[in-house]
Amino acid sequence: MSSAAPLPLIDRFARRITYLRLSVTDRCDLRCAYCMPERMTFLPRAEVLTLEELHKVALAFIARGVTKIRLTGGEPLVRRDMMELVRALGREIGSGLEELTLTTNGTRLAEFADDLRAAGVERVNVSLDTLDRALFAKLTRRDSLPQVLEGIAAARAAGLKVKINAVALKGLNEAEIPALVEWAHGHGHAMTLIEVMPLGEVEGDRFDHYLPLDAVRRDLEARWTLTDSDARSGGPARYVDIAETGGRLGFITPLTSNFCAGCNRVRVTATGQLFMCLGGEGQVDLRAALRSDAPEAALETAFARAMGEKPERHHFEINAPGAAPALARHMSMTGG
Repeated sequence: MSSAAPLPLIDRFARRITYLRLSVTDRCDLRCAYCMPERMTFLPRAEVLTLEELHKVALAFIARGVTKIRLTGGEPLVRRDMMELVRALGREIGSGLEELTLTTNGTRLAEFADDLRAAGVERVNVSLDTLDRALFAKLTRRDSLPQVLEGIAAARAAGLKVKINAVALKGLNEAEIPALVEWAHGHGHAMTLIEVMPLGEVEGDRFDHYLPLDAVRRDLEARWTLTDSDARSGGPARYVDIAETGGRLGFITPLTSNFCAGCNRVRVTATGQLFMCLGGEGQVDLRAALRSDAPEAALETAFARAMGEKPERHHFEINAPGAAPALARHMSMTGG
């Protein structure tokens, strides 16, 4: 085995990869209507990477220059013994890893908030599209808003910074967006709005609820003073500061404003498939590399292939009623 240091992850467009979104499960305890069907078929557990394999994948990325890891799902906190992985990765902070974060729906956050903070997590993103209990139950097909709000409060009490992620949905939470922003900022949370992404078949038509964020921004500018911010979180969001609320609001716009030029991200699914682009089909099998007779060499080959194949940009579209999704796989498979 060579003793040479692993090569940094730099793609053919000279973009350096420093941010890994690592999915630990495709399972979720909610069934958000824009994300998956009610009767979602999840992966057989035998196909999912073990916690030890997930740890090895993360260490391989850290050795190649990744400084930020976000654990995702599905819902990461439904995976049994998930905290073992969080603690193991938390020990890497300061040894190449600079930040370990988590995206969660918040239903189990109250149970794990203190442990997450103790393990080295400083910030969590919580997906929350509405504060209306009936609408929450309609969107997620579960009456879990009280648990989510309890989780957010517990996270703040534990010393975790919380960012609220909300998918903007025409005719559903559209009118509530200003109140949701005010609530988030009033509780000291940053917030990001996201355009609905055309991933995977669902039991409705996403076109019916597609809400362009440039239109949302114009509506908010009629209400408040928005000032563009240079703040960056390592992801694709672009931020504004709102004078009246005293908080920061992000916009993630995969459909109305392509943000790929400075992409520094890759995703690994719970089965070990490395996707170089959320909006692309290209993937490299890290699970096969990990389970090969020469995993270090196989991983190096896999990473080199991935960097050579990472596309310049995605090509999401959602421009016609009844159109098929841009990609067949669901977001819960790729990792949020």
